Amino acid sequence: MRAREVSPAGADPLHCDVPALRDAEIAAVYYDHRMAGDFYEFLHVGQSRMLFALLDMAGRRADTRATLIAAQNTFRTLAPHLFAGDDFNETTAMMELCYQMNLTILRGGVRSCPAFIGCYNEGLGTVCYASAGHTPGLLRDGGGIALLEATGLPLGLFSHTTQSAATCALVPGAALVAVSRGIVEAEYDGEEFGLDRIKQGCQHATARSAHGLCLDILQAVQSFTQSPPTHNDVTVLALVRNAG
Repeated sequence: MRAREVSPAGADPLHCDVPALRDAEIAAVYYDHRMAGDFYEFLHVGQSRMLFALLDMAGRRADTRATLIAAQNTFRTLAPHLFAGDDFNETTAMMELCYQMNLTILRGGVRSCPAFIGCYNEGLGTVCYASAGHTPGLLRDGGGIALLEATGLPLGLFSHTTQSAATCALVPGAALVAVSRGIVEAEYDGEEFGLDRIKQGCQHATARSAHGLCLDILQAVQSFTQSPPTHNDVTVLALVRNAG
């Protein structure tokens, strides 16, 4: 299995570094070279918050690259201002960030772009998130798997679409996982991998690290398809809070 992390720094404007977190880990892994519109980003803001995003833009990478770079620039430029200081509302900031990214994407033309965007508070262990028509996120803790359902429509479709935002807590040892549509739609003999298998893969993964959890899920996909999953971009993002 040729899983890859964030590509090394270089000429690619879409490069981002995986941040070090206090009492937690985050990772993003995709299978082989990206050929479609998957994109992820990490950004530390303030003293104790880390923003992350997983976008799944429709279209081939050659057609989506310029729009993805523009969305990345909006994310990097606006987020530090929206999430600055201590006296602000995370939900309001998340909704405004989604609104502005939606406008940026629309400037490149109407194009469906499901997105999962979160703000992890290192001090509280909480995640404020917006899921714009994205595959449900999965929150795994001692009680099982909870689905983090969509809070609005995909980005890139309507200029006046508004997003809602929600907050979940990561207790020590919990993990939040977001996957691209390519994982859900991976097929074998006419049957999709599907959300239930993602839940099972997340529940039964043995890895304790965020990177290892991503690899376990990608391995489950490859075992199901019995061949390399090259039908589409296949990406996993995981945030794991340490158990200590």
